Amino acid sequence: MPRSVNHVASRAKRKRILKLTRGYYGARKNVWTVAKNTWEKGLTYAFRDRRAKKRNFRALWIQRINAAARLEGMSYSRLMGALHKNGIEINRKVLADLAMNHPEAFKAIVDKVK
Repeated sequence: MPRSVNHVASRAKRKRILKLTRGYYGARKNVWTVAKNTWEKGLTYAFRDRRAKKRNFRALWIQRINAAARLEGMSYSRLMGALHKNGIEINRKVLADLAMNHPEAFKAIVDKVK
């Protein structure tokens, strides 16, 4: 008896992945093995960089807070220490936003902890 192969399902799987790789350069978009490898590698990059993005944003917020705090005559570490000592629970994301978009509110926070 001849071997039965489900060509419909395997072709559908290949079509699905080739559709996901549209827009890639060269053979990465239309050669099955290259496209599949590229797509899988892209998933690993996506997984890794979802975590790296959080680190990058935290570093950006710290730089912005530090720059704004130094304009008020304080360093970042002294400001954060004073905030914790005074029991002011405000995260770095909000502090950085205040420093960028509402400098008078940031100045009020710094004056409160000085």
